[in-house]
Amino acid sequence: MPDRPVSDCPYKNLVIFHVDGIFDNKYEDKLGRNYLGNWVEDKYSFLFFTEEPESDIEKIIMLQPDLSLLDKYNFTYEEWQGGGFERRCIDDFFIVPPWDSADRVEGRYKIVLDPGVVFGNGLHPTTRDCLLALSHLKKKYDFKKVLDIGTGTGILAIASLLLGAEFSEAVDLNPLAVKTARNNVCLNGFERHIKVYEGRAEDFTAGDADLVIANIHFEVIKALLQEKSFIRREFLIFSGLMRSQARDLKKILSDKKMHIEKEWDHDMTWYTLLVSRKEE
Repeated sequence: MPDRPVSDCPYKNLVIFHVDGIFDNKYEDKLGRNYLGNWVEDKYSFLFFTEEPESDIEKIIMLQPDLSLLDKYNFTYEEWQGGGFERRCIDDFFIVPPWDSADRVEGRYKIVLDPGVVFGNGLHPTTRDCLLALSHLKKKYDFKKVLDIGTGTGILAIASLLLGAEFSEAVDLNPLAVKTARNNVCLNGFERHIKVYEGRAEDFTAGDADLVIANIHFEVIKALLQEKSFIRREFLIFSGLMRSQARDLKKILSDKKMHIEKEWDHDMTWYTLLVSRKEE
């Protein structure tokens, strides 16, 4: 591998407008070329720009009478992501940003990943451990159809296809995550095999996936485990769990006669569980 990428990250500084209310994406075309996307959190919207917007943001927000501008923030990209994004190897995967022309690493699958401003670039322990769980599972079993809930950048859906899955549905409630995941699916040439949807996890449990990846809030996981259509899967990967949540989840899984194939933890803080309905 060459020591340095051929070009720099296109994201330098971020300008973020904090809006009270849900910004309607039909007005996105008015936000100008520096606009990156809309991060929705509860009843708030965060409008991201690579530079100061060319448009008058307050006037555009006023097109929706129920919205109000609360604040404006400036971050460097590294401050927002908690560090820069450079190529990295994680188990069977070699992850590179699109501005890095590094060749494939022998013995590893190459994932081209543009995280934008969405979390999920492989830096967070839950993302890394989900990748480890996918690799571990593939060494023992085959999986063909995948449901990736809380897909973020789409990295786990892409990884599952590289390991041999035939099709994946990737779901996220956040419109900016959906936009980012769709871009990454295209960067890796999986447009025909990965479909990205905006929506609630609960609305996608009735499909025929044999593997579900759920790197999401614990309360959502608990709700999903009450649905028969969800727990009938052959395999499930649960992540995003704190220590007490992992303990509580193990009790729920035991009561439902589900088998923990393997677990991972990062500094005894973040936990990931690979679960099956097959007892060894």
